[in-house]
Amino acid sequence: MTSWEFFDFLLEKANVVGTPGSGFGPSGEGYFRLTAFGSYENTVRALERIKAL
Repeated sequence: MTSWEFFDFLLEKANVVGTPGSGFGPSGEGYFRLTAFGSYENTVRALERIKAL
């Protein structure tokens, strides 16, 4: 799936928001950034939600 499809999937299934890699240019496609603006604690919570999928 594209980085935008992954964004939509995480938002819908885990209530997790990140930054799709394509937002960083063509070389960013295939990547996803969780920690752009969040705290360490929120990142840990997001990872727990993702693992639960």
